[in-house]
Amino acid sequence: MQPVLEKPSIFERFNNWARTSITLKLISIGILILILLIPSSMLTSLIYERERYRDDAIDEVSGKWGDSQTIGGPVLTIPYEVVLEDAKGKVSTITEYAHFLPEDLVINGRIQPEVRKRGIYEVVLYNTQLEAKGHFSYPKYGELKIPKEKLQLQDAFISIGIPDMRGIKEKVALQWNDSTYYFNPGIVTKDVFASGISLPLNLDEKDKYTFSFKLNLNGSKDLHFLPVGKETTVNLHSNWNNPSFIGAFLPDNRQVNTDGFTAQWKVLHLNRNFSQQWKGTSANFKTQPNRNNEYEEYTDYAVTSVSSSDVESAAFGVKLLLPIDEYQKTMRSAKYNIMFIFITFLAFFFVEVLNKKRIHPIQYLLVGFAITLFYILLLSISEHVGFNLAYLISCICILLLITFYAKSVLKSNKLTYLVSGILVVLYGFFYSLLQLQDYALLLGSIGLLLILAVVMYLSKDIDWYNINAVKQEKAE
Repeated sequence: MQPVLEKPSIFERFNNWARTSITLKLISIGILILILLIPSSMLTSLIYERERYRDDAIDEVSGKWGDSQTIGGPVLTIPYEVVLEDAKGKVSTITEYAHFLPEDLVINGRIQPEVRKRGIYEVVLYNTQLEAKGHFSYPKYGELKIPKEKLQLQDAFISIGIPDMRGIKEKVALQWNDSTYYFNPGIVTKDVFASGISLPLNLDEKDKYTFSFKLNLNGSKDLHFLPVGKETTVNLHSNWNNPSFIGAFLPDNRQVNTDGFTAQWKVLHLNRNFSQQWKGTSANFKTQPNRNNEYEEYTDYAVTSVSSSDVESAAFGVKLLLPIDEYQKTMRSAKYNIMFIFITFLAFFFVEVLNKKRIHPIQYLLVGFAITLFYILLLSISEHVGFNLAYLISCICILLLITFYAKSVLKSNKLTYLVSGILVVLYGFFYSLLQLQDYALLLGSIGLLLILAVVMYLSKDIDWYNINAVKQEKAE
């Protein structure tokens, strides 16, 4: 008499289905990828945090040396009286200012950079020696509709805008025609500049006023100039070989090599959005309320007033870049984390299906954590040895970790070498994407196309509807 075989219980059948179901495996892999989004987002926050620490270190050093500098001026300012009468007939007199810009301005400068360290971070500082010269014509106050008798020529003054006064290293002397004057700290009015230096002038009536001055200034990161001349020419040279020319105007001539750079800008008054003279404060610029208390263009004010933001928007200059920004590259590489995990899981999945191996979801998860750990290693090591070497070291560490783990899971040297080879290709591919920034989209699209083609080729002979039955037959 043959023994009666017990029918598997519902739990046993469900357990057997769960162990062999490809659908459930794919769902579990998708859930694992969603779970790994959590450390991926934490990774992004970590990179931002480290970058913020770097910026704080730079700000700390810059605050003691000198911050970014924008040189503006010189600007000739003449006070004038304005008589106001209110609705009750009460008359009062206030002082406003008319501002005049030079006919030509030539600045020759040398930038001497210096790299200092604050902890593990590098900070680019500089000292610049500037020589400026040019001339003013006699102020055309008639174009501003200012009566001559209202002008206070004896109270005129010259201003130069300097954002960070801590950077001034020597006294600043102004050669005005045949006389020499020394600038004082601060400015009389903030119509044009928020901070800077100024000196009083008793303006006599002449057709032309020549000027020149030298400026010894400390700063950091970048140096800007404002094109306040009717024709502004700036000539700069430095031994820094990694400049970035920024602002409203690029240099007309430039040369960059291993010994440094030279650059020349030439800006006309026609290239900017403010005139050679104006009056009033920036609050009057372009807009005045109409009858309905709404703001609209107002022609008279647009002609005679200038906003300080308009002046600043015309700034141009140079930024002293460090050769490598490891945080920017690490952030770009971290954006590929989920794609890297997905492709790696896909490789393990096909190894499992095509070679009848069983890989537990926990094992998938551990591999995903290892891939995410790569970016933490990359971030921490790149702060000390540079990005490229850090990428190589991190790759070797994670490749060895996943290779030994895959060998213990798959129990096959051939499959282990296959998985390791796929990871090597992926790390090389993503490194190429980081290096070829301009062609990253093209290269990435081609790479994804090739990956999809490989997946389609490997899966073309798989009977997805009968794969569980085949696996059970081979198991028996």
